[in-house]
Amino acid sequence: MIKIAWHPLYAHPLPEGHRFPMLKYELIPGQLLHEGTIDKDNLFSPNLVDEDIILLTHDANYWRQLKELTLPPKEQRRIGFPLNAQLVERELRITQGTIDGTGFAIKNGIAFNAAGGTHHSGSNWGEGFCLLNDQAIAANYLINKKLVDRILIVDLDVHQGNGTAEIFRNEPRVFTFSMHGDKNFPFRKEISDLDLALEDHIGDDEYLSLLEVNLKQAFEKSNPEFVFYLAGVDVLSTDKLGKLSLTKAACKERDRMVLQACKSKGVPLQVSMGGGYSADIKDIVDAHCNTYRLAFDLFT
Repeated sequence: MIKIAWHPLYAHPLPEGHRFPMLKYELIPGQLLHEGTIDKDNLFSPNLVDEDIILLTHDANYWRQLKELTLPPKEQRRIGFPLNAQLVERELRITQGTIDGTGFAIKNGIAFNAAGGTHHSGSNWGEGFCLLNDQAIAANYLINKKLVDRILIVDLDVHQGNGTAEIFRNEPRVFTFSMHGDKNFPFRKEISDLDLALEDHIGDDEYLSLLEVNLKQAFEKSNPEFVFYLAGVDVLSTDKLGKLSLTKAACKERDRMVLQACKSKGVPLQVSMGGGYSADIKDIVDAHCNTYRLAFDLFT
């Protein structure tokens, strides 16, 4: 059975008018349940990740400031969320959900986190709505536990996975592939093992052609035993922050290419949702739900 990490705290309350669409974390599982793609047995509620697991990836002083809510105001502004205990608890549950998902993926082929994809968080910083890097922590967990020795992180959010790249820049067992907007946030990029920087307004055919070539290259170079996939839907033409011109159909085809590559090679994968900032939240939710619909067709 495909398992999906979800907790009510994922939809964390934010100040009125905040641009981050927290409501999607209620609407995605709600829509999937309503249409019958999933049932309640597919959902699981993650606990809090242990501190020693966090410290495999993140700097102890940075984590202490998060935990004690003493992160300097400048660093809080860099994250973009008001820092409070519930927000930190949310991040701890998201991270454990991704870790738990690795075990479910090894057993079932694929697992999801209904949130996560917090790829802007580096070893000693948070930014861009990211406090702890859930997939990086889960990758280090797998390596530390000697569960796998070769990992590929496929990051197709429109923004570069700069935190992920920084965390693994000296770790040959984790291959980082980021396909992102060249002239988009973060404006100081890190160096992934494979970076594909896209011009603004790229359309469906060019995007999918480039992905086909580079995804194949990423698999050939990394020969992974496990894949993490960050499936941000801020590549859509409707996205307020994305600057690309993909249709919803192309976004779905992008997901199919990644999922099918893993299935055909027998490599388990964990999927975190990443960003999405379309003006109409229905576009965000439908594009995210397409990822689940594809997975349930392919893996069940």
